[in-house]
Amino acid sequence: MTLGGDARRSAKGVVAQPARDVDEVEECRRCGSGVDESRDVDLCILRPFPEANMPPLLRSELRGLSAMEMQMRRYRIVHNTYYNFAAPVELGPHTLRLRPREGHDLRIEASTLELDPPATLQWHRDAESNSVATARFSGRSAKLAILSELIVQQFPPPTTDPCSATFSDTAVDEAVLSPYLRVVVDSQLTGWLPATPRPATSAQSHAALEALCQRVQQVLHYRVRDEPGVQSVAETLQSGSGSCRDFAHLFIEAARSWGYAARFVSGYLHAAPSPDHFGATHAWAEVYVVGCGWCGFDPTLGRASGPEHFPVSVARLPESVPPVAGSITGPAGTTMDVGVWVTELPVVA
Repeated sequence: MTLGGDARRSAKGVVAQPARDVDEVEECRRCGSGVDESRDVDLCILRPFPEANMPPLLRSELRGLSAMEMQMRRYRIVHNTYYNFAAPVELGPHTLRLRPREGHDLRIEASTLELDPPATLQWHRDAESNSVATARFSGRSAKLAILSELIVQQFPPPTTDPCSATFSDTAVDEAVLSPYLRVVVDSQLTGWLPATPRPATSAQSHAALEALCQRVQQVLHYRVRDEPGVQSVAETLQSGSGSCRDFAHLFIEAARSWGYAARFVSGYLHAAPSPDHFGATHAWAEVYVVGCGWCGFDPTLGRASGPEHFPVSVARLPESVPPVAGSITGPAGTTMDVGVWVTELPVVA
């Protein structure tokens, strides 16, 4: 809950106290309202706060949106998955990774998750602190529908430069980052990768990684790939093409080869409909830049990730965080349809 919500209630939801005799009431130095010196309670917390005496931020909150809310953007994310089976099957447990990672820059305002047939849901956080729901079904069914809808609030950073306000990183725990540093040696990647940069600052590191991101986007051809799984680095370089998850995997291995901790990100992207973006989940990468923290890079777009990216899951291995995973027991023959829509909403005061 924002400060503005609390301030509005305290200012409008409490009846003002009646004034006492003049010689018993003094003016509060903070807000100008009366303070009864004979009591321990400062009556200014019970009286309507005079707007003229309010700090600018609080005054703007009472009038409507706060400074942070003025920058906030709201989105509706709809993610529907439909399975149709050749005959009724027994549904085993399914893991669902559909809920974005909340933090200082992203908040979930509302969410619904519906399943047909109905299931018992158990929520937990995995080893990467991703929010995961396990669905358990009873009986048999010839179909499975998973319908997720969210309204999220995205708070863009005050500057587009992620390294404009670096922090002290002298005690980075290498044990925490070490899983993201493991390199799979590939001769093709070694030959394709530019020489390892030697940046002197966090900003230079970020610039070198963004240039690498652009190289992936410019050299390789993006294509929609419906096959499950992720291509190897060699397959992507040999074919000269791949999906967003293949590009992210290549970028991650390249960044690790340069000595950076990197991880895979699965989530959503707000983008205008196009042949490349017509409703699907999206994948990109995050790299740990000393002094800047985890920074997102989208090699499909050839630039750093921004407020139009909504991370759901992060992982060391790309194949370990599918949005939906589970098992069935029954005859072969399954069709699947997936629809994803990300729509910007108006900000409500």
